[in-house]
This record gives sequence, C-alpha cells and structure tokens, in this order.
Amino acid sequence: MTEHTSGPTAAAGRPAEEPTSPTPGADPHDNRRQVLYWRLLARLFDHEEQAALESASLAVVEDIGLPSALLDPQASVDSIVQRHPELAAEFDGLMAPEPTDDEGGRDRAGEVRRAALVSKVLLNVFASGSGTVTAGQLARWQSDAGWLERALGCKPGELCGGRAGGGVGASTGIGGGSAGKGVSPTGTGGRGTTPDLGRLIPAIRPELGAIEADLVRRMRLREVLADPRLAAQLTPSMSLIEQLLRDKNNLSGVALANAKALIRRFVDEVAEVLRTQVEKATAGALDRSVPPKRVFRNLDLDRTIWKNLTNWSPEEERLYVDRLYYRHTARRTTPQRLIVVVDQSGSMVDSMVNCTILASIFAGLPKVDVHLIAYDTQALDLTPWVHDPFETLLRTNLGGGTDGTVAMALAQPKIAEPRNTVVVWISDFYEWRTEPLFESMAAIHRSGAKFIPVGSVTSSGRGSVNPWFRERFKDLGTPVLSGHIRKLVHELKTFLA
Repeated sequence: MTEHTSGPTAAAGRPAEEPTSPTPGADPHDNRRQVLYWRLLARLFDHEEQAALESASLAVVEDIGLPSALLDPQASVDSIVQRHPELAAEFDGLMAPEPTDDEGGRDRAGEVRRAALVSKVLLNVFASGSGTVTAGQLARWQSDAGWLERALGCKPGELCGGRAGGGVGASTGIGGGSAGKGVSPTGTGGRGTTPDLGRLIPAIRPELGAIEADLVRRMRLREVLADPRLAAQLTPSMSLIEQLLRDKNNLSGVALANAKALIRRFVDEVAEVLRTQVEKATAGALDRSVPPKRVFRNLDLDRTIWKNLTNWSPEEERLYVDRLYYRHTARRTTPQRLIVVVDQSGSMVDSMVNCTILASIFAGLPKVDVHLIAYDTQALDLTPWVHDPFETLLRTNLGGGTDGTVAMALAQPKIAEPRNTVVVWISDFYEWRTEPLFESMAAIHRSGAKFIPVGSVTSSGRGSVNPWFRERFKDLGTPVLSGHIRKLVHELKTFLA
C-alpha cells in the first residue's frame, strides 16, 4: 500500500497533477484542494505569508483556468467579477450543495474550482487585517460581505443587515478580525457535506457585525462621512455611535450632517425596542380615596352580583339588586421623580447611549418627572433635553476621569419628596473619591428614596464593577443591578406602577 501524506509540505513538494496512488485519498484533485484549504487556514490564523503554499496555490489556480487575482488579498470579489464576468454565476450559491458528475459521483475537478472561489470569499471577509482602514477598504469589505451572502444562497439582506452587499447588522461589541467561527471551509468541500444554513447564518451574522465594528473603529471616519454615498452604506452600531460622539466636535458641513443622521437612525432603532418594553407600565397605583365615577363602563358586575346574593328569591328565581358597585379608575396623582445619573467616561459609552434613550421614554409617561445628569470629572444637567435623546447625546462629552461627587452635588437638591423619588446611578464605580461618594449614596437610601446602583446597562449585559462598591451596596441592601437593559426597565416599571 502506498503511503499518502496529507499537509502543506506534501502537497507543495510534488506536482499537484501527479497521483501517487490509485486510491481515492491520493487523487490529484484531493491534493489540489488540500493545498488551497491549507493556504486558507494559514492566512486566517497567521498574517505571515507561507511561500510554499502561495506558489503551490498559484500553480493550482492557473492550471484549472482561474485568474491569479483570486490569490491577491487586495483584490475584491467585485473587481475580479468585473474583469471576468463569467465568474459571477459561480460565486452565486457557491456554498450550496455540490454538483455531481454525469455518473452520479463527485465532481472532483469542480471541487477544486469551488475551493479556490470559496477561499477567496472567506479570506476577503474574515481576514480583516489590522491598522488604519480607509473608506475604500471599508466599502470593499462591505461588498465582499455581500458576496458571502450570495455564496451562502441567502436571501438579499438576510445576512448583511438588510442590504445586499451593504453594511452588516449592528453589533455592540468591537471584535477583531475573526477567523470565521462557525464556518468550516471543508463544509463546502470534497466530502459531499454542505453547510447547515439554519445554524450557520445565526453564527456568522454577529461575527460579521463584530468585524465591521472593528473596521469602523480603525477607519478614517471623517473621510467616510464626507462622502454621502459611503456614509449611507454604514450600519449604525454602538461602536460607530461611540466614534461619532467622540469626534463630533471635529466635524462640519456634510460630514457633520451625515454623522447626525447616523446617530438619529441608531437612536430611533433602539428607542423603538425599548418603547415596547416600557409601554405596558401603568401610570400609577389606583387611588381608592377617590370615589369611583358612577358610569356604566365602570360598573363592576361580578362584585355587584356577589354582594347582592342575599337578595336572591328562590320562588321567583330573581336577584334583587339594591346597590351597584363600581370600579375605581382614578390613579395616584403624585408625580414620581426619576433621577438618572450616568457616568460618561470612556468605559461607559454603551450605558450612556442606552440610558439616555431610556430616560426620554420614561419622560413621555404621565406623572413621571425625569431628570438626567451626565458626569466624568465635571457634571452636566441634561434635563432640559431629556425628551430628545438625539440632542442629549450631542451635548455629551465622552471620556475623561470619574468623580461622582460632582454629579451628587447636582442630584441631591432634586430629591424633594424622597418617598416618590428613584435615583438610578449608572457607573462602573471606579471613582476617585470613593468613601465620600458612597456615604452620599447611603444617605439617599436612608432618606426613603429608592436608590438603584447599576453597573452596566448594555445590549450585551457585560460590564465591570468596582468590587469595593459592589460589597458595600450589597451590605446596604441595594445590590448592584448589572446586566441587560431589560432588568433596569423592570425595576423602574415596578417602582412607577
């Protein structure tokens, strides 16, 4: 039996077309396919070029009649298709079930060709590199992500954030150039297996969002914003909004207008989600000191029958009603004051955006008086703009240190009626003046106001909290609320009900 050695050395060390054995494992097409996939894996996990793999792959690509540009990391799929239009049809549905030959067997030559095309799409999308990203590079990546969508046979927009060939779905995380978790190149390869798109697409979508977020973080954002066409292709995400808020003072003209449009889009999208979580909140508890209004729509029929059962006449089989009962509908009219204090330092950007939007939604509820304070080493009272989160965010100044005592100086005078006041303090609590700040927070709690310390209010629910504060809040009986924003929505609805 002839020994078959698989791997980059064996594949590159002899002519790819020369079989060493009549067994299927030594088929020349298998050798070629292995060369291409070894190169794919090497480039995904190591930025250093492997000369042997590159030269062997070039020989394979040229031998099967494909353009050598497929191996050029700088060439987009668009540019290749423009020069070789006949390849467009091959990229469409590239990762769909593999064809068979005329005898019903595997199309081994076709497998090699598909391996070369699959490698190009995956490398262009998942090997995003490092360093500064230009507007052109971002646009090229978005286009290649669209080709990945087509290769998987997805419906337009199913994978790429609602736009075929456009930006990828929003992501709150900032990820590096992932090597495609959930994607196995051999899943499209020569063993007849095909990707399970039902599981693959949900796994790929957040990865693409993380890669795009990283590209946005590294790109020359001002250059993109100055081009309305490129700016329109951006998908609003938390990482992009952070970049815009940090750089807003350096923008003007068309770039500033495009930045504001992106922030507005993101605010509207998040507000729509949060509004559905808040809208079921009641306007207040029933006020039973107010007599119910005696109108038919308030008639409590069940209670009326129950209270008059003693008047039932068995002989006549008739219930005599001598008193009608009505439902109480008046709600407590005492306004509930909600004071939201948000740390706007660099580590709390996600919470800053989410809570600004959340405050505006609660400000729209009846009998809820909302105040909003943002702070780093200085405090800013944003209450006049609390109804418009877009304008509020434009007035923030992200970054800097953290000194909660300056925010406390603004918050304490706003507590007029402690029993009707809730103070929500969102921070990682890595403070400069720890003990004075905690004493002030404990005093608010002892006054009768509801104090809710929040470690993170993010879409992902991840966050870090100073252990010193965490333990003391726990001892105080007000443990730090940390996690998904739904938790804070639930707490506030419970207090305001």
